[in-house]
Amino acid sequence: MSLAKHVPNTITLLNLLSGTIAAIFAVQGNLTMAAIFVAAGIFLDFFDGLAARLLDVKSELGLQLDSFADMVTSGVVPGIVMFQLFSMALPEDDLQPTDWATGQELLEWDLPLFALFGLLVTLGSGYRLAKFNLDERQTDSFIGLPTPANALLILSLPLILIFQPQPFLVSLILNEWFLVGLTLFSCFMLNSEIPLFALKFKTWGFVENKLRYLFLVYCLILLIFLQFAAFPLIIVSYVVVSLITNKSSAEPVEESR
Repeated sequence: MSLAKHVPNTITLLNLLSGTIAAIFAVQGNLTMAAIFVAAGIFLDFFDGLAARLLDVKSELGLQLDSFADMVTSGVVPGIVMFQLFSMALPEDDLQPTDWATGQELLEWDLPLFALFGLLVTLGSGYRLAKFNLDERQTDSFIGLPTPANALLILSLPLILIFQPQPFLVSLILNEWFLVGLTLFSCFMLNSEIPLFALKFKTWGFVENKLRYLFLVYCLILLIFLQFAAFPLIIVSYVVVSLITNKSSAEPVEESR
């Protein structure tokens, strides 16, 4: 048991490592690699809580560590990616090149000021995670959009640009006002009071996880046919299904991690 108690925290630390590597790639502008490491971090985040429950080694340390890892993987990195998308979307006349290797002079500023608006995603994520740790209602579902789901939404945008560059999607994603709206929507959904069902499994039984299994199958079908363009639709569907489920429920649904 002495070794087993370290398994969940080790998984969480690997999530943090993945997020840190993703942040480096995002700063460098390699958004594909950033997305890959964010996806790896979210995959690990999916299993650390399950491992803690299966091994019966849940702890306050694990809860705090999980939030720190999520802050980097699903908070800092999406904010940097939004900054990069804003940088690509802004007219060149308003944009100074973002060369991260420069900055030799003291107080030199070569960042596009308006692009910093995308960092509101990081602030909204941090606020949500802080509230999450204090919210005792979160036991079987989420309230507000989880940071990993929001990260997948944002990280899908550069992947669409790179691998599915359809003219309509490119013009939409690289519209600075669309990005402003998406940033504000993201911050709102992260901290809203909308109950959303949790996709983390406490057991693998079908009956108690029917909604989760059906939704995952639905997501798989969308991914097969729409590829990266499926992610925005998946997030919207996640919210809609949660609203329908909660409305049809006899009692209020409470949250869980």
